[in-house]
Amino acid sequence: MPAALHAEWTKLRTVAGPAWLVATVVTLTAAVSALAVQANSCPSGAVCAVDTTKLSLTGVQLGQAVVAVLAVLVISNEYSTGMIRVTLAAMPRRTVVLGAKAAVLSALVLAAGVLAVAGSLLAGRLILPGHGFTPAHGFALLSPGTPSVLRAAAGSVLYLALIALLSLGTATIVRDSAVAIGIVLGLLYLFPIVANVVGNEQWHRHLEQVGPMTAGLAIQATTDLRSLPIGPWAGLGVLAAWAAGALAVGGLLLRLRDA
Repeated sequence: MPAALHAEWTKLRTVAGPAWLVATVVTLTAAVSALAVQANSCPSGAVCAVDTTKLSLTGVQLGQAVVAVLAVLVISNEYSTGMIRVTLAAMPRRTVVLGAKAAVLSALVLAAGVLAVAGSLLAGRLILPGHGFTPAHGFALLSPGTPSVLRAAAGSVLYLALIALLSLGTATIVRDSAVAIGIVLGLLYLFPIVANVVGNEQWHRHLEQVGPMTAGLAIQATTDLRSLPIGPWAGLGVLAAWAAGALAVGGLLLRLRDA
């Protein structure tokens, strides 16, 4: 495994694409979060029911798309160039290869996620007070020392890592970059659309409970938790199940199919 980890890390750091995608994840997530915070305000005398922590982490919803692209390219690029044959010839234990890719990818996304989430919360802490979200209106300054904020921040970082693993597993299954990216983005963004179209309230709630994005992002909520379709950690568990399932199927197919 150490040799496989070293090989996968060497591949990632010696190609320009992943570095640019990681930088984009950090920049895009923080920038979109800052814009979302900037666009909201709480006028004097108004009653504002806003979860400022979740608002400050809005950028994760867009940053995850870049994470998905990064994760898909980790393995699909090797299929498109034929390098996968060289990789599997050097490391015949195919599950070890996939495990090494997952480990290196997770570490990279976790590091990027920490920077992206920290930047998002910093933007919220600096901008929100100037838009009326002050202690006088019942809104405390965002601080990682607050348990609910820490949970939302750490959970958002884990969320991005799980999106990466889901995408890696999907790309291993289908082998094609465009198809894999389409499937992952469809799973993420179509579930909420379908849920909103469904008229039945019970089915709407069930779709939000099983959708990888709607369930996973429950981890960001810090207020009115009882109204959520699923609890914060349970929702992240649903996303983890999606990721584990994709990796399990991908690993099985990697073993059974020719390179």
